[in-house]
Amino acid sequence: MEPEEIAMRRRRLKFRCWHRGMREVDLLLGRFADAEVDQLDSERLTEFEVLLDTPDQDILAWIVGGAPVPEDKRSPLLARLLAFHAA
Repeated sequence: MEPEEIAMRRRRLKFRCWHRGMREVDLLLGRFADAEVDQLDSERLTEFEVLLDTPDQDILAWIVGGAPVPEDKRSPLLARLLAFHAA
């Protein structure tokens, strides 16, 4: 994958994180994206893109511990997101 294509994916992900609709999730995902997206490789970027297709309410519940993460949604990227907010 070309560096320009990866850079564009990173910019899109940051925008999507900050403009989801639920302000609480915007803040949680946006802060993570600003801190971590530039270090993600192509595989992790794909995981993040898939995660962003998940409804805000589910992501919020997983981050704040209100609901367990379903087995089919678990990924190294999601584990990294949860660890980021647990710290």
